[in-house]
Amino acid sequence: MNVFWHQRDLRIPDNRGLAAAASDGTALPVYVVDTGVLNKVGKRQRAFFLTGVRELKRAYRRRGSDLLVRTGAADEVLSDVVEEFDADRVVYNEHYRPARRNRQRRVDEAVPTKSLVDLLLVDPAGLDQRYENHSRFYDDWQASHKLPPVDAPADEELADVEDDTPVPSIDADIDLPAAGYDAARDRWERFLADGIETYNDTRDDMRAAVERPVGAVSRMSPYIAGGMIGVRELWRDASERHAKVGASAQRNVQKYRYELSWREQNYHLLYHNPDLLAANYKSFPNEIEWENDAEQFEAWKAGETGYPLVDAGMRQLNTEGYVHNRPRQNVASFLAKHLLVDWREGARYFTKQLVDHDPASNYGNWQWTASTGTDSVDVRIFDPVAQMSKYDDGADYVTEYVPELRGVSPEKIVDWPTLSASERDRLAPEYPAPIVDRNGAYERAQRVFERALGKR
Repeated sequence: MNVFWHQRDLRIPDNRGLAAAASDGTALPVYVVDTGVLNKVGKRQRAFFLTGVRELKRAYRRRGSDLLVRTGAADEVLSDVVEEFDADRVVYNEHYRPARRNRQRRVDEAVPTKSLVDLLLVDPAGLDQRYENHSRFYDDWQASHKLPPVDAPADEELADVEDDTPVPSIDADIDLPAAGYDAARDRWERFLADGIETYNDTRDDMRAAVERPVGAVSRMSPYIAGGMIGVRELWRDASERHAKVGASAQRNVQKYRYELSWREQNYHLLYHNPDLLAANYKSFPNEIEWENDAEQFEAWKAGETGYPLVDAGMRQLNTEGYVHNRPRQNVASFLAKHLLVDWREGARYFTKQLVDHDPASNYGNWQWTASTGTDSVDVRIFDPVAQMSKYDDGADYVTEYVPELRGVSPEKIVDWPTLSASERDRLAPEYPAPIVDRNGAYERAQRVFERALGKR
């Protein structure tokens, strides 16, 4: 018998570690409730994740087995389970956040183990340690072999056990999506049926994001982050669709496959740079002169900056635990550039609020947006006025989340940060004035980052 240790891989299908444990004897599935690890993410995601554990337990019971739930330090708990069931070893899937890697090392020291790469399509150890930008990474990653999904173990390959230990329950302050593999697969099927073949055309269309939240984009990120569906399943299904459709649809499907490579690169960065969550990836000859104004940071968190696209993004984050990628980039850029608040403050707030928080993607993308990461542009600054004009010129997304601006013409909403104070008061007296000057803040950010880079 082999113990299979579930971590952020809450599924039975396409689980490489579970399949390996079952192929070499009966697999005994175990989940360890370790509050030290769970507390590194926000309460919302903990609630979603633990609901996923309960769904996983139900799935095992339907197969005539069960998921053992134990609380404590993983090395101690798993040592006890190995002894209790006279198991040969503990099998687990490798995870890359430093806290999880440290926990895995302690388990390795306590009991015989076997680990597998499951979280990613390509083993980060098999690629070069450093890529200066995504294009260089993508070339090598695209050329790398990607394993197909693995079948779920047969019912008879799972241990015949019963466990009545309850999974802890946490109340979230928002409505959460349905959790578990079945919910993930259902959402993916909806996107395959009505979304992936138009994905490139709609992914930045904010009107489509409001009208078709699952379709314009996949909204699979909570399930991928929780390991409730395997990335190999997504890659296989997208690749099969890519091979069957015409040129126009193929371009859209390929864009979705390409977007998966950004997650892969962020994990590559985390694997080779364990301090990615705390230290600038890029080296600067001079310190970045962060302002870190507490009142402006609070206004940003509340969605009260007076920049409609930024505020809509933050309010979506606060009310849904999710924010669309286009405003997600804009709110991050606005904080790090227009407000000059240290990117780590924003990343930590995202960690607290997001249901789809993924340590590599969250911190890697924050660094990219803050110009401390792998962006090929030295200083990239998103102009939220120009961005809204390009992607939400009808103010559909903004007025969905900023009710104070409903009834104001879209043209005025787009130009809100540049309107006179008297006109803003007349049009929407309840909506805040801009907390920084659009051009002044842009130019200040340019100067600060150029000084940090030694260009001034």
